[in-house]
Amino acid sequence: MHHIHSGLSQSQFTFSLLHLLLLTYEFSFTFLLKLKIEQITFKSALRSSFKAFLIFLSHRWGILFSHPRDYTPVCTTELGRAATLSPEFAKRNVKMIALSIDSIEDHHGWSKDILAYNNDETVTEFPFPIIADDKRELAVELGMLDPDEKDQSGMPLTARCVFIIGPDKKLKLSLLYPATTGRNFDEILRVIDSLQLTAQKRVATPVDWKPGDRVMVPPSIPEEEAKCMFPAGVYTKELPSEKKYLRYTPQP
Repeated sequence: MHHIHSGLSQSQFTFSLLHLLLLTYEFSFTFLLKLKIEQITFKSALRSSFKAFLIFLSHRWGILFSHPRDYTPVCTTELGRAATLSPEFAKRNVKMIALSIDSIEDHHGWSKDILAYNNDETVTEFPFPIIADDKRELAVELGMLDPDEKDQSGMPLTARCVFIIGPDKKLKLSLLYPATTGRNFDEILRVIDSLQLTAQKRVATPVDWKPGDRVMVPPSIPEEEAKCMFPAGVYTKELPSEKKYLRYTPQP
Protein backbone atom coordinates (compact mmCIF):
# COMPACT_ATOMS: atom_id res chain seq x y z
CA MET A 1 0.00 0.00 0.00
CA HIS A 2 1.23 3.49 -0.84
CA HIS A 3 1.72 5.88 2.08
CA ILE A 4 1.73 9.58 1.26
CA HIS A 5 2.36 12.28 3.83
CA SER A 6 0.15 15.35 3.51
CA GLY A 7 -1.35 18.11 5.62
CA LEU A 8 -4.68 16.25 5.74
CA SER A 9 -5.67 14.00 8.63
CA GLN A 10 -6.34 10.34 7.92
CA SER A 11 -10.09 10.89 8.21
CA GLN A 12 -9.99 13.77 5.76
CA PHE A 13 -7.81 12.06 3.23
CA THR A 14 -9.70 10.55 0.29
CA PHE A 15 -8.54 8.78 -2.83
CA SER A 16 -9.09 11.72 -5.12
CA LEU A 17 -7.59 12.78 -8.42
CA LEU A 18 -4.93 14.58 -6.39
CA HIS A 19 -3.98 11.25 -4.84
CA LEU A 20 -3.67 9.71 -8.29
CA LEU A 21 -1.41 12.55 -9.37
CA LEU A 22 0.74 12.08 -6.27
CA LEU A 23 1.00 8.37 -6.96
CA THR A 24 2.14 9.14 -10.50
CA TYR A 25 4.65 11.65 -9.13
CA GLU A 26 6.01 9.04 -6.73
CA PHE A 27 6.05 6.44 -9.48
CA SER A 28 8.10 8.65 -11.80
CA PHE A 29 10.95 8.54 -9.30
CA THR A 30 10.82 4.87 -8.35
CA PHE A 31 10.21 3.59 -11.86
CA LEU A 32 13.48 5.05 -13.11
CA LEU A 33 15.25 2.57 -10.85
CA LYS A 34 12.85 -0.29 -11.33
CA LEU A 35 13.28 -0.17 -15.07
CA LYS A 36 16.99 -0.89 -14.87
CA ILE A 37 17.50 -4.55 -15.64
CA GLU A 38 20.12 -4.96 -12.92
CA GLN A 39 18.00 -3.22 -10.27
CA ILE A 40 14.52 -4.68 -10.68
CA THR A 41 12.78 -4.42 -7.30
CA PHE A 42 9.39 -5.90 -8.13
CA LYS A 43 7.89 -8.67 -6.04
CA SER A 44 9.15 -12.12 -7.00
CA ALA A 45 5.73 -12.99 -8.42
CA LEU A 46 6.08 -10.15 -10.92
CA ARG A 47 9.80 -10.29 -11.55
CA SER A 48 9.78 -12.91 -14.30
CA SER A 49 6.96 -11.20 -16.20
CA PHE A 50 8.61 -7.81 -15.92
CA LYS A 51 11.94 -9.18 -17.12
CA ALA A 52 10.05 -10.67 -20.04
CA PHE A 53 8.66 -7.20 -20.73
CA LEU A 54 12.18 -5.73 -20.76
CA ILE A 55 13.35 -8.51 -23.06
CA PHE A 56 10.35 -7.76 -25.27
CA LEU A 57 11.50 -4.15 -25.57
CA SER A 58 15.12 -5.14 -26.30
CA HIS A 59 17.04 -1.95 -27.14
CA ARG A 60 14.08 -0.13 -28.65
CA TRP A 61 11.69 2.51 -27.43
CA GLY A 62 8.53 1.16 -25.86
CA ILE A 63 5.05 2.27 -24.87
CA LEU A 64 2.89 0.55 -22.24
CA PHE A 65 -0.71 1.71 -21.95
CA SER A 66 -3.34 0.33 -19.61
CA HIS A 67 -7.09 -0.13 -20.01
CA PRO A 68 -9.84 -0.46 -17.39
CA ARG A 69 -11.50 -3.58 -18.86
CA ASP A 70 -12.04 -5.66 -21.98
CA TYR A 71 -15.27 -5.24 -23.94
CA THR A 72 -15.72 -1.61 -22.89
CA PRO A 73 -16.57 1.18 -25.36
CA VAL A 74 -13.83 3.76 -24.74
CA CYS A 75 -11.10 1.11 -24.55
CA THR A 76 -12.27 -0.42 -27.82
CA THR A 77 -11.99 2.92 -29.62
CA GLU A 78 -8.55 3.54 -28.11
CA LEU A 79 -7.11 0.17 -29.06
CA GLY A 80 -8.67 0.47 -32.48
CA ARG A 81 -6.87 3.77 -33.00
CA ALA A 82 -3.63 2.35 -31.59
CA ALA A 83 -3.87 -0.62 -33.97
CA THR A 84 -4.42 1.70 -36.93
CA LEU A 85 -1.40 3.78 -35.92
CA SER A 86 0.85 0.78 -35.21
CA PRO A 87 2.83 1.33 -38.47
CA GLU A 88 3.58 4.87 -37.28
CA PHE A 89 4.93 3.55 -33.97
CA ALA A 90 6.99 0.98 -35.89
CA LYS A 91 8.50 3.76 -38.05
CA ARG A 92 9.70 5.37 -34.83
CA ASN A 93 11.17 2.08 -33.57
CA VAL A 94 8.63 1.95 -30.74
CA LYS A 95 7.32 -1.41 -29.51
CA MET A 96 3.72 -1.33 -28.28
CA ILE A 97 2.15 -3.31 -25.48
CA ALA A 98 -1.19 -2.80 -23.72
CA LEU A 99 -2.54 -4.00 -20.37
CA SER A 100 -6.03 -4.87 -19.23
CA ILE A 101 -7.26 -6.64 -16.11
CA ASP A 102 -9.03 -9.49 -17.90
CA SER A 103 -7.91 -12.94 -19.04
CA ILE A 104 -6.02 -14.01 -22.15
CA GLU A 105 -9.20 -15.63 -23.46
CA ASP A 106 -11.08 -12.34 -23.06
CA HIS A 107 -8.25 -10.51 -24.84
CA HIS A 108 -8.48 -12.87 -27.82
CA GLY A 109 -12.22 -12.36 -28.18
CA TRP A 110 -12.01 -8.61 -27.60
CA SER A 111 -9.25 -8.13 -30.18
CA LYS A 112 -11.63 -9.47 -32.85
CA ASP A 113 -14.20 -6.84 -31.84
CA ILE A 114 -11.53 -4.13 -32.01
CA LEU A 115 -10.52 -5.14 -35.54
CA ALA A 116 -14.20 -5.20 -36.53
CA TYR A 117 -14.59 -1.69 -35.08
CA ASN A 118 -11.78 -0.54 -37.37
CA ASN A 119 -13.66 -1.90 -40.41
CA ASP A 120 -10.38 -3.16 -41.88
CA GLU A 121 -10.87 -6.64 -43.28
CA THR A 122 -7.26 -6.77 -44.48
CA VAL A 123 -5.98 -7.07 -40.89
CA THR A 124 -6.61 -10.48 -39.32
CA GLU A 125 -4.15 -10.38 -36.41
CA PHE A 126 -3.91 -7.79 -33.67
CA PRO A 127 -0.62 -5.89 -34.19
CA PHE A 128 0.65 -5.82 -30.57
CA PRO A 129 0.23 -7.86 -27.37
CA ILE A 130 -2.12 -7.14 -24.47
CA ILE A 131 -0.96 -8.14 -21.00
CA ALA A 132 -3.54 -10.21 -19.10
CA ASP A 133 -3.30 -8.73 -15.60
CA ASP A 134 -6.43 -10.46 -14.30
CA LYS A 135 -5.12 -10.50 -10.72
CA ARG A 136 -4.30 -6.77 -10.92
CA GLU A 137 -0.76 -7.48 -9.68
CA LEU A 138 1.08 -5.37 -12.23
CA ALA A 139 -1.59 -2.65 -12.09
CA VAL A 140 -1.13 -2.40 -8.32
CA GLU A 141 2.66 -2.45 -8.54
CA LEU A 142 2.73 0.36 -11.10
CA GLY A 143 0.06 2.47 -9.41
CA MET A 144 -2.38 2.09 -12.31
CA LEU A 145 -5.61 1.57 -10.35
CA ASP A 146 -8.24 4.33 -10.36
CA PRO A 147 -9.98 4.22 -6.96
CA ASP A 148 -12.82 6.43 -8.21
CA GLU A 149 -13.83 3.98 -10.97
CA LYS A 150 -14.98 0.51 -9.87
CA ASP A 151 -16.47 -2.54 -11.51
CA GLN A 152 -19.75 -4.23 -10.53
CA SER A 153 -18.03 -6.13 -7.72
CA GLY A 154 -16.59 -2.92 -6.24
CA MET A 155 -13.01 -3.56 -7.39
CA PRO A 156 -11.11 -0.51 -8.72
CA LEU A 157 -10.45 -0.39 -12.44
CA THR A 158 -7.14 0.49 -14.02
CA ALA A 159 -6.80 4.12 -15.06
CA ARG A 160 -5.70 5.02 -18.58
CA CYS A 161 -1.96 5.22 -17.98
CA VAL A 162 0.70 5.74 -20.63
CA PHE A 163 4.35 4.96 -19.94
CA ILE A 164 6.94 5.74 -22.62
CA ILE A 165 10.23 3.97 -22.03
CA GLY A 166 13.55 4.73 -23.70
CA PRO A 167 16.13 2.29 -25.06
CA ASP A 168 18.03 2.77 -21.78
CA LYS A 169 15.06 1.15 -19.97
CA LYS A 170 14.20 4.39 -18.18
CA LEU A 171 10.82 6.07 -18.00
CA LYS A 172 10.76 9.10 -20.32
CA LEU A 173 7.14 10.20 -19.91
CA SER A 174 4.00 9.18 -18.04
CA LEU A 175 0.43 10.30 -18.70
CA LEU A 176 -2.62 9.58 -16.57
CA TYR A 177 -6.19 9.79 -17.83
CA PRO A 178 -9.30 8.86 -15.85
CA ALA A 179 -11.21 5.76 -16.96
CA THR A 180 -13.93 7.97 -18.47
CA THR A 181 -11.65 9.90 -20.87
CA GLY A 182 -10.09 8.40 -23.99
CA ARG A 183 -6.51 9.21 -24.94
CA ASN A 184 -5.27 11.10 -27.99
CA PHE A 185 -2.83 8.80 -29.78
CA ASP A 186 -1.85 11.48 -32.28
CA GLU A 187 -0.59 13.51 -29.31
CA ILE A 188 1.28 10.46 -28.01
CA LEU A 189 3.06 10.14 -31.36
CA ARG A 190 3.91 13.85 -31.25
CA VAL A 191 5.39 13.42 -27.79
CA ILE A 192 7.48 10.47 -28.97
CA ASP A 193 8.79 12.58 -31.86
CA SER A 194 9.84 15.24 -29.37
CA LEU A 195 11.42 12.75 -26.96
CA GLN A 196 13.42 11.09 -29.70
CA LEU A 197 14.57 14.37 -31.21
CA THR A 198 15.64 15.88 -27.90
CA ALA A 199 17.40 12.64 -26.91
CA GLN A 200 19.67 13.06 -29.93
CA LYS A 201 19.96 16.85 -30.24
CA ARG A 202 20.50 19.57 -27.64
CA VAL A 203 17.20 21.29 -28.35
CA ALA A 204 13.76 21.67 -26.77
CA THR A 205 10.37 21.66 -28.46
CA PRO A 206 7.94 24.53 -27.78
CA VAL A 207 4.20 24.44 -27.24
CA ASP A 208 2.21 22.68 -30.00
CA TRP A 209 5.44 21.69 -31.76
CA LYS A 210 5.17 19.27 -34.65
CA PRO A 211 7.98 17.56 -36.61
CA GLY A 212 9.50 20.07 -39.01
CA ASP A 213 8.65 23.11 -36.89
CA ARG A 214 11.44 25.24 -35.47
CA VAL A 215 12.84 24.19 -32.12
CA MET A 216 14.22 26.09 -29.15
CA VAL A 217 17.82 26.48 -28.05
CA PRO A 218 18.13 25.67 -24.31
CA PRO A 219 19.36 28.56 -22.10
CA SER A 220 22.25 26.36 -20.92
CA ILE A 221 23.98 26.70 -24.31
CA PRO A 222 26.12 29.88 -24.52
CA GLU A 223 25.48 32.20 -27.45
CA GLU A 224 28.78 31.55 -29.23
CA GLU A 225 28.44 27.81 -28.83
CA ALA A 226 24.89 27.97 -30.18
CA LYS A 227 26.11 29.71 -33.34
CA CYS A 228 28.53 26.85 -34.02
CA MET A 229 26.10 24.14 -33.01
CA PHE A 230 23.25 25.39 -35.19
CA PRO A 231 24.67 26.53 -38.56
CA ALA A 232 21.17 27.14 -39.92
CA GLY A 233 21.03 30.14 -37.61
CA VAL A 234 19.63 31.13 -34.24
CA TYR A 235 16.80 33.66 -33.95
CA THR A 236 16.41 35.45 -30.62
CA LYS A 237 13.03 36.96 -29.73
CA GLU A 238 13.28 40.51 -28.39
CA LEU A 239 11.50 40.83 -25.05
CA PRO A 240 10.70 43.71 -22.68
CA SER A 241 13.00 42.19 -20.07
CA GLU A 242 15.87 42.31 -22.62
CA LYS A 243 16.75 38.77 -21.56
CA LYS A 244 17.77 36.57 -24.48
CA TYR A 245 16.21 33.28 -23.45
CA LEU A 246 13.72 32.75 -26.28
CA ARG A 247 15.99 31.40 -29.00
CA TYR A 248 14.80 29.43 -32.00
CA THR A 249 16.51 27.43 -34.71
CA PRO A 250 15.27 25.23 -37.59
CA GLN A 251 14.84 21.62 -36.55
CA PRO A 252 18.23 19.93 -36.96
